[in-house]
Amino acid sequence: MPRKPDRWLLLVHQLPAKPDYLRVKIGRRLARLGAVALKNSVYLLPDDPERIEDLQWLLQEIRQGGGEGTLASARLLGGLDDARAEELFRAARDADCAPLIAEGRALLESGAPTADDLARLRRRHDELAAIDFFDCTGRVELDGVLRALAARLEPAAQAPPGGRMEIGKTWVTRRGIKVDRMACAWLIRRFIDPQARFKFVEARGYLPEPGELRFDMFDAEYTHEGDACTFEVLIRRFGLRDPALDSLAELVHDIDLKDGKFGRAEAAGVAMMIDAIAAAHPGDEVRLARASVLWDELYGLAARARV
Repeated sequence: MPRKPDRWLLLVHQLPAKPDYLRVKIGRRLARLGAVALKNSVYLLPDDPERIEDLQWLLQEIRQGGGEGTLASARLLGGLDDARAEELFRAARDADCAPLIAEGRALLESGAPTADDLARLRRRHDELAAIDFFDCTGRVELDGVLRALAARLEPAAQAPPGGRMEIGKTWVTRRGIKVDRMACAWLIRRFIDPQARFKFVEARGYLPEPGELRFDMFDAEYTHEGDACTFEVLIRRFGLRDPALDSLAELVHDIDLKDGKFGRAEAAGVAMMIDAIAAAHPGDEVRLARASVLWDELYGLAARARV
């Protein structure tokens, strides 16, 4: 999905008064597609082949149900501009995220979340991710809640035997995060400091404030040591003894240092996914949220394989 579409899909439809279920059905379908209502029975989506096909099928359902409709591809020339249209989509997705964030926080406060709770919220998160075309801020917050729930359900992963933790620190790194910094921030929040706050700065001339911890930047508390990338250094310095993390460390090393030391066959594919995240999302908070989902899945795969 392009970040700045120059064309939009407009669905204008009219449904018969009866049966009532048809109106409910079409409304739910439009919601699942991520469409926003401009006014009664006028809906908007970014123009791309997948969305065109979705709306063509929906238009067929409307007509089979006795309704009428028109699907058009258009530019916004007056009244509503592209920027305002994108804000409508972000607001709609923020509204979708809000009850899930509230539910996740309530589970954290109750102290008794279950694996089923987490799986259900993750499924809903993934559904929203598929229709979050313009990076709503709510999903970044929802990602954090889900990671906190996962950490609550995996206390051994939060503080492995022999390891230590930092709590509530501000962690500073260079802007424009890519593989090592993405992976390090994920590692910090999931295994070292579940309440971590991140600051992304221009590295040249940056003077840290009291209590800040820097990573993967010049003269940082945690950065490359010898031929080890910062991800490897954090694992060693915090005593994180976990074969799945060792597997990820080899992968991050091969992608970041490009020396083929560990010969990880999947490195090229993961590097492409990291590049895609960076190309699509200029903001570091959003990059981190997207990459954290990737590292969560890779860690789960490595843990199951007992690599």
